[in-house]
Amino acid sequence: MTIRTTLLTAGLALALALATLPCAVMARPAIPAKLNEQDRADIQRIERYLNEIRTMTSPFLQVAPDGGQSKGTFALSRPGKIRIDYEPPSSLLVVGSGGPIAVYDRDLKQVNYVTADQTPLGVLVADQIRLSGDITVTRFERGSNVLRITLASTKDGDAGRVTLAFDDRPLQLRQWVVIDPQGTETRVSLLDPKLGITLDARLFTFTPPERGGSGRH
Repeated sequence: MTIRTTLLTAGLALALALATLPCAVMARPAIPAKLNEQDRADIQRIERYLNEIRTMTSPFLQVAPDGGQSKGTFALSRPGKIRIDYEPPSSLLVVGSGGPIAVYDRDLKQVNYVTADQTPLGVLVADQIRLSGDITVTRFERGSNVLRITLASTKDGDAGRVTLAFDDRPLQLRQWVVIDPQGTETRVSLLDPKLGITLDARLFTFTPPERGGSGRH
C-alpha cells in the first residue's frame, strides 16, 4: 500500500466516522451492554454534554489501522457540518455541510463523496443526540478519570462500532475509535479541543474542482 493510498484510506475512515450508523440487508440487532445504575447515570451525563456542544475545533492525531499517523485540524458545527483539514504530507480535505461528505485530494484534484448511510458515527453531528433508540450502547467502561462508551446501530450491530473516550470531571471528549465490520480500528485523538467558539460558515463549504474550485477556503 502506497503512502497516498494509506492517507486516503485514513481520511475516508475519519470522514466515515462523522455521519450515521448504517443498516445492512442481513442485519443482526446490536447486543446491549449490561449497565448498572451508575453506568446509566454517566451515560445520561455524556448525552447532556454532547448535546451542549454546538461548535468545536481541535488539532488531531489520527492513527490508521496499519499504524500510519497523520495530523490536522478538525472543526464541527452541529447539526451536520464538519471540516477535516490534513497537514502535509497528506493532501486531503474532508468537508461536510449536512449532505454528502466530500473527500478531496488536493494534489490529484480528485473528489469522492461519501453518503450518510455509509458511515458509523452520526452521534457527533446530529441536531439532537440520543444514546438510545437507533443507537445501542454495547459497552461501557470506567477507568481512572476516564469514561469509554461503545456505540453501534441498534438494527445492525455488525455494521461497525465507535468508541468515544472522555476525560471525566470535568467531562471532555478526547478520542474516538472507529471499528469497521472487519474489526480494524482507526483512532482519532483530539489534542486541544475548544468548544463553543464562533466558526466561519465558509469552513464548511466545498467547491468541486470540476467547477473551477480548489476546495480550499
